[in-house]
Amino acid sequence: MGKPTGYLEYRRVENPFRAELDRLRDYNDLHEALPTQLRHIQASRCMGCGVPFCQSHYGCPLHNLIPEWNDLLCRGREREALARLIKTASFPEFTGRVCPALCEKACNLSTEGASTNRDNELYLIEEGFRRGWIAPKPPARRSGKRVAVIGSGPSGLAAADRLNRMGHSVVVIERADRPGGLLTYGIPNMKLPKEIVARRIRFMEAEGVQFLLNTHADPELLDEFDATILCGGARRARRLNVPGEEMGGVCLAVDFLTENTKALLERRAPTISAHGKRVIIVGGGDTGNDCVGTCLRQGCADLIELEMMPAAPRLRANDNPWPEWPRTLRTDYGQLECAQVFGRDPRLFETTILRLHPNGSGDIERATIARLKRQPDGKLAPIMDTAREVGCELLIIAAGFLGCEAETADAFEVKRTPRGYPETLNQSHQIRDRLFTAGDFRTGQSLVVRAIADGRACADEVNVYLMKK
Repeated sequence: MGKPTGYLEYRRVENPFRAELDRLRDYNDLHEALPTQLRHIQASRCMGCGVPFCQSHYGCPLHNLIPEWNDLLCRGREREALARLIKTASFPEFTGRVCPALCEKACNLSTEGASTNRDNELYLIEEGFRRGWIAPKPPARRSGKRVAVIGSGPSGLAAADRLNRMGHSVVVIERADRPGGLLTYGIPNMKLPKEIVARRIRFMEAEGVQFLLNTHADPELLDEFDATILCGGARRARRLNVPGEEMGGVCLAVDFLTENTKALLERRAPTISAHGKRVIIVGGGDTGNDCVGTCLRQGCADLIELEMMPAAPRLRANDNPWPEWPRTLRTDYGQLECAQVFGRDPRLFETTILRLHPNGSGDIERATIARLKRQPDGKLAPIMDTAREVGCELLIIAAGFLGCEAETADAFEVKRTPRGYPETLNQSHQIRDRLFTAGDFRTGQSLVVRAIADGRACADEVNVYLMKK
C-alpha cells in the first residue's frame, strides 16, 4: 500500500472528457490524460485491500493484479507496475479505453470514489509503448504445431497472442479488409482510435502471428492445422419485425458503425449518413449510445433513442448489493453530447416502434411509436392510446444479437444450443477434436474484457490439447 492515507487525502479524479462541443467536431479521443504526478496520486488511493474484490469474479474477468500495480505506480516504479499488469492483461490499451471498469464498481471504495484502475492501466501501457519498454519478442523456440484462429476480434486476438507466446504457429483468418473485428469496426474511433488497434496488430505480426484478410473460413482448415478456434463473434442481429422494416433508410447498428469507420479510415463520405436527417435509434445499450455519438458527429437534424425497458433506478436496489455491478441509470458520452446539441436527453424509456411509413420514393419518412406497459404475464405490450407519429429518415437498430452466425456454424458442422450458441464438451471451449471456440461466438454478446479473458482461457485449453498430441 503505497500511501496508507491516500484514499483519505485525495479525491477520485478521472481522465477528463474534452468539452462536448469541441469533441463533436472530430472523431478524436474523448478524453485527455492526467499529468504523471496526478496519476501517481490517483494510484495512491488504492487501499491494497486484504481481500481485493477488484480482482475477484465480481471485478476483473482477467483477474488483474490491481493492488500490486497500483502500489508500484504510486511509488513511481512504472516499469515494474507495467510488468505486473501484462502478466494477466493481453491488451490494456483496449480495456483501458472501452472496459466499463467492473473492478471499480467492486472496489471497497466504490461508494466513496473507487480507485481509478482503468485510467491507471491505460497510463501504464501507453507509457510502456512510449518509452520502448514493450518490444516484440518472438518465441525463442517453436512447438511445430499450427493453429488457425477464425476472427480477429478481442477473443481471437487474445487466443492468438497467448498461443503464439507459447511457441505455436498461429494464423488469424479475418473476412474483413482490416483486422480487429469489433475493435476496428464495432467501436467508434472516438472511443478506441484505430491507430491503437493497428499498433497492436503490427506488434503481434512482429512476434510471428500471421494475419490473412479478406478470407472466409474454410472447413478444410481442420485438416491443415493441428487446432482451429472459432472466434467469429455474435453477429446475428436482432430485428424489430415491424411493418416497413425492409424499406430504405433502415439499417443495423453494426452496419452503420462499420461504414462510418471505413469512411473515416478511407477519408471519404459514408454511404450511410445521418447528415440533415431525423434519426431514431432503437436500443439503449453501449451500441445505441455509440450510434448517438456518431449521428451527432455526422450532423443529424434531430435524434431520439428508444428503450423498451423502464429507466434504471438512480441508486442500487436492495436486490443489487455491492460488489455486484450496479444496475443503475447511467448517462454516457453520447447522451451528454445530445443534451448539449438538442437540449435534452435523447432517451425515451418504455417506448417501442409499431410501424414505419415510407415517403414517395419508398424510403422511411415517419415512424409510429408508443409507450409500453408490462402485462400480468410479464410481457411488454404497447399502450395503443399513446401511439404517435414522429419524423424519421434514418432508423438504426441496436437491439442486440441472437447468437453466432449460422453460416460459420453450419460450415463447420457445429451443433447449437436452443439459444444459438455452440455445444461444447463438458462446458469447455472444445467443440470436438481439433475444433474449439471462444468469445462472443461461444457465450453470446458480452464485454471486450470478457472476450479477452475467454480467448486466453481457450488458448490454455488448446495448448494442453496440442501438448497431449
